[in-house]
Amino acid sequence: MTDIETPAPTPSATPPVADGYGPRAQAYRAFRPRYPRALFHYLATVTHDNRSAWDVGAGNGQAAVGIAERWARVLATDPSEEMIAMGVAHPRVRYAVATYDSGLPDHSVSLVTVAQALHWMDATALMREVRRVLVPGGIFAAWCYSRCRLSDPLDAVVDQFHRVTVGSYWPPERRMVDDGYRAIALPLDEHVPPPFDMVEDWTYETFRQYVRTWSGLVRYVEARGEEAVLTFEQELLEGWGKPTVRRQVRWPLSFRIGEVR
Repeated sequence: MTDIETPAPTPSATPPVADGYGPRAQAYRAFRPRYPRALFHYLATVTHDNRSAWDVGAGNGQAAVGIAERWARVLATDPSEEMIAMGVAHPRVRYAVATYDSGLPDHSVSLVTVAQALHWMDATALMREVRRVLVPGGIFAAWCYSRCRLSDPLDAVVDQFHRVTVGSYWPPERRMVDDGYRAIALPLDEHVPPPFDMVEDWTYETFRQYVRTWSGLVRYVEARGEEAVLTFEQELLEGWGKPTVRRQVRWPLSFRIGEVR
């Protein structure tokens, strides 16, 4: 296999989406849940080797640093300069601003991942590059998470806010996430992974800040202001109890994993 220490990729002339997450890069890094280590162990068991991987739409590296625990070299790319600037440092991760033009040699990586970002991408353009850079029999793995789960009655409060208050302000691409990416046509011979959940024990403030990173909420506030958001946060706090109490938050993950045809 060829090393991935190549000249840094250059941004594509037509990025897949507007850089909507860039201005929120710091909050996204601080208040998004972390992927389970067991997921990266599973990916290591279904690939030929663990020398090189490419994480596409990497954001600030939440998946890339997990992959780097099992792979010797990881290229993490994202079209957002702000996200890449906030990349979590890791000795085996190299960050670069790019869309689908990875700059990688042909057939040089055994794994390509897209974590919570496939719905923003042109799947045809992405898979063309994935097919070029993967070794024969290499694995493509995309995953996403939608609604989190707490305990009753908090679930009902969050669900009402998510579906009704913010509902019409979610970007249309969000439907692909809620569908677990099943509607996206991908040329894969698919694997069926075991179930994986992200699990965090969060205080009220951490959860509140996480909700503030929702793309639909940002659009809602831009259009209608803060009043309904503050009402939701007060109702959430009343159900939460003491703000310092830690509560378990769970996000089931949905997957599209397999060998590229």
